[in-house]
Amino acid sequence: MIAVILAAGMGQRLMPLTRDKPKTLLEINNTTIIERIVINCLNNQIKEYLVVVGHNKEKVAKECDRLAQKYDITFSVVENQDYNKTNTGVSTYLAVQKLKNKDFLIINGDNVFDEKIIENLLKSKSTAMIIDNYKQLNQESFKISIEGSTIKDMGKQIDIESSSGEFIGISKVASADVELFGQILSKLTQEDPQQYYDIAYVNLSRKSKVDFVYTNGLKWTEIDDIDDFNYAKSVFVE
Repeated sequence: MIAVILAAGMGQRLMPLTRDKPKTLLEINNTTIIERIVINCLNNQIKEYLVVVGHNKEKVAKECDRLAQKYDITFSVVENQDYNKTNTGVSTYLAVQKLKNKDFLIINGDNVFDEKIIENLLKSKSTAMIIDNYKQLNQESFKISIEGSTIKDMGKQIDIESSSGEFIGISKVASADVELFGQILSKLTQEDPQQYYDIAYVNLSRKSKVDFVYTNGLKWTEIDDIDDFNYAKSVFVE
């Protein structure tokens, strides 16, 4: 199992904190976000990592080197050279090209979460997504609408009433689905370089089995703005 960490973005809503560093290097109670991700994965026996970099790529690569030595783990780094003109769809597609025939996780590099979320995700033998079925949704939530085993739609535009919850930016692609997942991503990003990788699961769910693993109240947050940053510091204490 390989953990793919998407850490290419600029984090504009967190300026000036992210002017000289990517969000994944922000510290939550003295530990960088990427180190927290690694600790959670390592506690679930994941020792191989692929990080997609862009904004301040050298600093992320340096942190990866430090973590590799500290925890005796392996890092590969892939650069999204167009990080300022593309979105997570392109970053994920670049990663997928390196991961043929391998199971892998996809974790947004600004995500802080309970390690049990990874434990529960790994219980699924299929491609699987973590869905928050607990917290109150709002118009900014990246909502998902599920019908049986198929995703009807994903995005902020979905009505809260018809939503099944929020996709939290943590998922697993089973080895049998890697080729198809890559093909879907390729088409989506050619049509729109600003597309999120999340949308690939909509088409994938219509052609292959996708499990939905619910948080059931386990804590998590993406660090999109200063409110998220302060929330994470208050919840994820040492």
